[in-house]
Amino acid sequence: MGKTIRGTIFVVDDNIDTDQIIPAEYLTLVPSKPDEYEKLGSYAMAGLPDRYGKFIPEGEMKTPYPIIVAGENFGCGSSREHAPIALGAAGVQAVIAQSYARIFFRNCSATGELYPIESVERLCAQFKTGQEVTIDLETNQLINHTLGHTYDLNPLGEVGPVIDAGGIFAYARQTGMIAAR
Repeated sequence: MGKTIRGTIFVVDDNIDTDQIIPAEYLTLVPSKPDEYEKLGSYAMAGLPDRYGKFIPEGEMKTPYPIIVAGENFGCGSSREHAPIALGAAGVQAVIAQSYARIFFRNCSATGELYPIESVERLCAQFKTGQEVTIDLETNQLINHTLGHTYDLNPLGEVGPVIDAGGIFAYARQTGMIAAR
């Protein structure tokens, strides 16, 4: 992979569910239509409680936070693929959480929208929204530039190349599992 992601973080805690990531009222948007994909992204994290602050600034379509740091069970709730798609459409490149709902993790790889990375320790209790970090996917490390510390991350494993390819179907085409278009 040899990839790094750098940017400011948005911090949430445990049990952020798919209704908080993308409220059901926006599920009528069709992600395969470019204008609706962009609009879907503008509603990402719209269901969060006010205590977290704004993920998408008023009047904007994208978030200034390409990285989300979360606690346990991120993406719990329904099996909707719209959740990782909305985050990707909003400009999120990675979520670092202690753990994920299995279906959310699976939907991240299926869609290729973002990297679902597991932290070794509970980072959401140590980090604050707006801090600057770098994720090194090759060394499985997270550098918090604001705090001046480096943290270990669990490797992505076999899901990494699938996300790099842009999702399960792109990966299958790339590796010859299915015919190219």
